Amino acid sequence: MRNRIYRHLARQAHSYLWLVVAMVAFGRHYAVTVNLSESLPGTLFLIQKGVHPAQGDLAAFLYNGGGPYPRGAWFVKQLIGSPGGTVSAVNAGDGLRDYYVNEKFVGRAKPLSRTGKPLMPGPAGIIPPHRYYMAAPHPDSLDSRYALVGWVSDDQIIGKAYRIY
Repeated sequence: MRNRIYRHLARQAHSYLWLVVAMVAFGRHYAVTVNLSESLPGTLFLIQKGVHPAQGDLAAFLYNGGGPYPRGAWFVKQLIGSPGGTVSAVNAGDGLRDYYVNEKFVGRAKPLSRTGKPLMPGPAGIIPPHRYYMAAPHPDSLDSRYALVGWVSDDQIIGKAYRIY
């Protein structure tokens, strides 16, 4: 059995070498990530590393940590607000806050998570330089509506995201 494996590896060494080269080349510029939540439609996303998303694009960024996810987790959300844009939060009663970016409704923040943990509201005001407002359409999305995400900085952005599946 062991000799059979060695013969296979010897015959296919060039194929495995090319596979490793392709993985390294692909990995420098692209990544694939899986969305395990319901926050966005789609499960599989291609990330084009180093490409800054434009307003309206999907963006991959590093999460700062806290709550249910570890620091450095990859999030994919839509870039809704750019530097200089205006975010307003309006009291919607019962601890709810409606968020608007440049006067367009982008989501409602809840006072408690699905598990009953308190959620602090995210920032409002003029989006600072090199910061972005990220959101997703799902009502339970953890995004810039909450202080756990807040403004996303340039250095947190991994790249532009594309839905594959």
